[in-house]
Amino acid sequence: MMNFNFFRNRSLAIDLGNNNTLVRDKNNLLVAQPSYIVFETESNRVKAVGEKAYNMFEKNHDDLKPVKPLRGGVIADYDSASRMIHEMVRQVTRDKSFLGGYEYIISGIPFATTEVERRALRDALDQFNAKHTYLIFEPLAAAMGMGLNIQEPNGKMIIDIGGGITEIVITSLSGIAAFQSVKVAGDSFDEEIQDHFRRAYNMAIGLKTAEQVKIKIGAVTDSIKDIPDPIMVRGKDLIEGIPVTRKIDHTEVVRILDKSINAIEHAVIQTLETCPPELAADIYQNGIHITGGNAYLRGLRERFEDRIKLPVHIDDEALHSVSKGAAKALQDPKKYRSVLLE
Repeated sequence: MMNFNFFRNRSLAIDLGNNNTLVRDKNNLLVAQPSYIVFETESNRVKAVGEKAYNMFEKNHDDLKPVKPLRGGVIADYDSASRMIHEMVRQVTRDKSFLGGYEYIISGIPFATTEVERRALRDALDQFNAKHTYLIFEPLAAAMGMGLNIQEPNGKMIIDIGGGITEIVITSLSGIAAFQSVKVAGDSFDEEIQDHFRRAYNMAIGLKTAEQVKIKIGAVTDSIKDIPDPIMVRGKDLIEGIPVTRKIDHTEVVRILDKSINAIEHAVIQTLETCPPELAADIYQNGIHITGGNAYLRGLRERFEDRIKLPVHIDDEALHSVSKGAAKALQDPKKYRSVLLE
C-alpha cells in the first residue's frame, strides 16, 4: 500500500492580514500580496488576486466585482477570503502532486477575536487538507518573528499596528499578561486622510490615493529628521465634478492622524496600568517593541518615547514579523505547542 504521508512533507505559515497576505514555508517567503480579489460579476469566477486585484480596485467596471475580504483584522467575507487564500497558495504549489496535502498549517489571528471569528479562519484553512491546522495569536507570533524569547519569565510589550486593528500586549512565559485592543490602524488612517480632503477642500480621493499619501509623507510628529517633500494629490472636485490637484505636506498629515495616534497611546498607557509590577519593571528595561505594517509612520519612535517615556524599538521587517514567527513555530511545533490553538 502506498504511504500517503510521504506526500505530506510540506507545511505553510500564513499571515492573513487586512491589507497584505504573506505565506511562508519553514525557511522562505513564498507569497507577499495585497489582500484583494476580483470576481467576474456574472460567472463569479476569479479574475485576479493579490497585486493584480489591488491595481483594479476602485478602477473597475460593472462586469467586475472587487472584494477586500478582511475588515478589522478578521474575515468579513468568508467565501471571498477562502478563495483568495486558495488562489495565493496555488501560486506556489501548482506544480505539486494533487496527492500533496500538508503536514502543518499555522495561521496568525488577532488576540481580540471571538470563537466565531476564529472558526471562520479555521474553516477557510480546512480546504488544504492539512494533517495539523493551528492558529497563533498575532502579537505572540510577531514577538517570535522579532527574535524575542516569549517563553522566558520576562515581560515584553508588543504593539502591533496592522491594517484593521492595533493590539497592545504584554507577554511572559508564552502567555499574555495584559492586553488592550483598538480598532484604529492603517485602514482608519487612510479613511481619515480621505475625510480630511472631503471636509477641508471639497475634494474626493480614493482610498488607494489616501494610502499613498500615508506611505509617501505620513508622519505623527513635526520633529522628524528626514522631512519628505510635499506631494500633489489628484482627486475630484465635489462641487464642480472636475479633476483637481492639491499639494499636501507631512505637517498636515500629522494633524490628520493626531487623534488616532492619541487613541493608541492611551491604550498603551492603559495596558501598562494593568500590568503586574514585576513585568512593568521588565518593560522599563526592555522598552516597547512596535511592529505591523503601519509601524513605519515617520516620527512614531520619537513621539512614543516623548509621551510614554520608555525606549521604543521598531522592527526592521515590521510587515513580516507575524509570518516569520509563524514560520518559526513550523520549524519546531512541539517547542511552541503552548502558543498554538487547535
